[in-house]
Amino acid sequence: MVMFTMHQQHHHHSAPPDHHPINLPPPPSKSSLRPTAAAATQSPSSLPFSVGRDSTIGSPMARSHSPGDLAALPPLTRVKLSDILPYDGAPVGRYSRAMEALSGSLMRHNAAVIELSAEDAAVLRCGLESARFYFKTRVAAQGKATRGVYIYRAGRPLEDVDSSPPCMADVFQCMGRAARAALCAVARHLRLRSDVFNHLLDDNPLPLNEPSSSVLVATFSPTSTSQNGRGSSEGVKLQTTNEVEKGLLTLISSDTAGLQVCDPNSRWYIADNGLASGDLLLLTGKALSHATGGLRPATIHRATYDYYLGNTTCGRTSLAFRLMPQSNAVLDCSPIKAAGHVIPQSYIPISVSQFLDDISAEEDIFCNRTDNAYQVSQGNLNKEQSLRSVLSDPLTGTYMEDATYVSCGHSFGGLMLRRVVETSRCTLCNAEIEPGSLIPNLALRAAATAVKYEDERRLFHNASLRKRRKEVGEFRENGELLSETSPFKAIQYPFSVNEKVTIKGNRRTPDKFVGKEAIITSQSLNGWYLLKIIDSGENVRLQYRSLQKFQSSQETTGGGERCHSQPLNSSS
Repeated sequence: MVMFTMHQQHHHHSAPPDHHPINLPPPPSKSSLRPTAAAATQSPSSLPFSVGRDSTIGSPMARSHSPGDLAALPPLTRVKLSDILPYDGAPVGRYSRAMEALSGSLMRHNAAVIELSAEDAAVLRCGLESARFYFKTRVAAQGKATRGVYIYRAGRPLEDVDSSPPCMADVFQCMGRAARAALCAVARHLRLRSDVFNHLLDDNPLPLNEPSSSVLVATFSPTSTSQNGRGSSEGVKLQTTNEVEKGLLTLISSDTAGLQVCDPNSRWYIADNGLASGDLLLLTGKALSHATGGLRPATIHRATYDYYLGNTTCGRTSLAFRLMPQSNAVLDCSPIKAAGHVIPQSYIPISVSQFLDDISAEEDIFCNRTDNAYQVSQGNLNKEQSLRSVLSDPLTGTYMEDATYVSCGHSFGGLMLRRVVETSRCTLCNAEIEPGSLIPNLALRAAATAVKYEDERRLFHNASLRKRRKEVGEFRENGELLSETSPFKAIQYPFSVNEKVTIKGNRRTPDKFVGKEAIITSQSLNGWYLLKIIDSGENVRLQYRSLQKFQSSQETTGGGERCHSQPLNSSS
């Protein structure tokens, strides 16, 4: 025992003074890792390894008004982008180690760090500087420092593009390539094909005149001093709210640390401390959580405006790339089940548009609950309410052409109006309403009708939709009919509720459903149907192109007459 104590004292005196802990001494088992973590914090690019336990970022204890709320930051694994890029050929150890390190960091800390090449780091640094100058000119014009946001979406028409920071297109391509590579690595770690999620993403490059689903968000957050010109202790404190990304993945780069992440043990830590200009912080979103059946949960994070006290004049500028799925795609967990993973039954196939609308409806409810642990403020960047979401029924997604005032002053339409009338209680303010005092909201109805008209006009001129309508005109095996009376010749979907159909499927339909007989239980937007398999009783959501009319066995023996399917009055 005495010799062991003397050995510890000798080891303590021989350690360099720069590696002494600041607050609490680390456990003896981790003392040997202290120099590596400190070296990674000071010069990440000088590390001899690209992945693994030795290539980590060790961050000090963050400043906060409530130090007990923050834990000592765990090391985040650094993975080089060049090590996780998909390639042709046999797998090598470098790719496997990088994939394991990336997924391991996401499971342990809900975040990871991707290191870019020198060329990509220069592009990212140019984007941060241009965004900082862009917001600086806005501050000079307004005379005061306010929180600024600029959203860049690739493929927008020229008339929709306003004065934007330079380098946004280059940064969009750079971060988009990194996000797709990270998504492939996540898929491979789950024993899936690396391109299993590609059908959810935009085509690359984008089709002509088609805006991207993914966005690049430049944000400027002023410090207390930049707001009132006084010391940070006297400044106005900005409100901090918890945020959860909606999309698949999010990559964040900033010029100053100040982003907290909640790990799986509900401990908050500063995740972007010690990152260089060529480093990207990787976070997961709700869409990826649903597509993986909850195996990769969404990351909860928040911005801490009082952390970067040293930068009291410039504020914090950040770039966030959000890899979003297409609105017409379907989030399906069938590949996860086929790979042998066990997931809850609540993860059913759902369209991305309906999924995002449900998230927006949940956020609207959470905003009205002061006791909720995950409140979303009105300034939350994840919300990004569009005109369509404001004028649409949150339950069905249809335009509120029947918008109606209730007694509390709020307006509802569609299925939400029916629910409010049945419960006699407003879902927004929780006030009791009088079902007999309903007044039509003519202004909201007119706005919904006008936006719906413009939406249909844009869809009609879309090249991909014209191609689909051409295919419908050439192949009418399902009996699709075009309405000649409509000015846009809208497609009249050939199936109805309670009708018996046969699933012919497509390349994304699970094999176990192909050829099965099912009954349509409900109809959704854009030709989507909710079906119940007759044999197994399973529910599945498919589009009308994956279905065909049910044909009885007597069809070919009865003189070639076509047997039209009839709605079923009772279940088979």
